[in-house]
Amino acid sequence: MNPESGARFVHGHLGYLLVQANHALYKNFDTQVRAAGLSAIEWRVLATLQDGPALTVSQLAHQVFSKQPTVTKLVQRMADQGWVQLRADPEDQRRTLVAATAAGRRLVRPLLQKARAHESDVLRHLGSAEQVALKKLLAKIAQATR
Repeated sequence: MNPESGARFVHGHLGYLLVQANHALYKNFDTQVRAAGLSAIEWRVLATLQDGPALTVSQLAHQVFSKQPTVTKLVQRMADQGWVQLRADPEDQRRTLVAATAAGRRLVRPLLQKARAHESDVLRHLGSAEQVALKKLLAKIAQATR
């Protein structure tokens, strides 16, 4: 950005804009997550696991943007709550697979609906083509950094 224009560098920097957009997307939704009795990371774990096969702890940590030791402790607590199931990976007994239980899916299901509605509300200022384009571009950026 041009310093003479009065705009700060961060106002046009992609990283800053992405953080602002992420904050806008989650600032009100986080209240609903907490009201359901979940932390933000528990929400991310259940949302990630609810519609797919079991993941290893390291895969799950990558998906929920957290460190593996943190996720290891977290999924143990979530297993104690009955929200996830832990089992040895049949291909490598040293690895643990994590899957959502029926109770975990029941807990997260209403939040998924609320998350979709909240996303629609946040993106209401964009046309449907812009929403699709935005998601495709963000996915492309995410893929490029893997």
